[in-house]
Amino acid sequence: MARFIGGGRDQTTLFPEHLDEWIGQDHLARVVDLFVNQLDLPALGFQHHATARTGRPGYHPAVLLKLFIYGYLNRTPSSRHLECEAGRNIEAMRLTRRLIPDHKTIADFRRQNGPAIRKTCASLSISAAASVC
Repeated sequence: MARFIGGGRDQTTLFPEHLDEWIGQDHLARVVDLFVNQLDLPALGFQHHATARTGRPGYHPAVLLKLFIYGYLNRTPSSRHLECEAGRNIEAMRLTRRLIPDHKTIADFRRQNGPAIRKTCASLSISAAASVC
């Protein structure tokens, strides 16, 4: 009989298979997901990069934009911190579909799509203001 609360690390757990089961229906991550999904990214000026010389395809701009907006709303602007959050935060995992872009990829996305990100953030603030009124 154990004398303390807790189990071993090798104990089997019954976590849900889907990340959606961990996120509430009114959670901020769902709002960010819906907002970005309804955007016309090419019209806003987001660039979809060609396959790298190594043959590895790039990340979809929507995935990186979701991570960026989520980090901005949670006061996590650093690309290094966003990289960590994508690997350990369940909400960020849901937004990125369990992809973990590295900090350089996140920083390059921010640098290369600055004007498009500004347009998106402006429309986000307009949408938020309209929903409050």
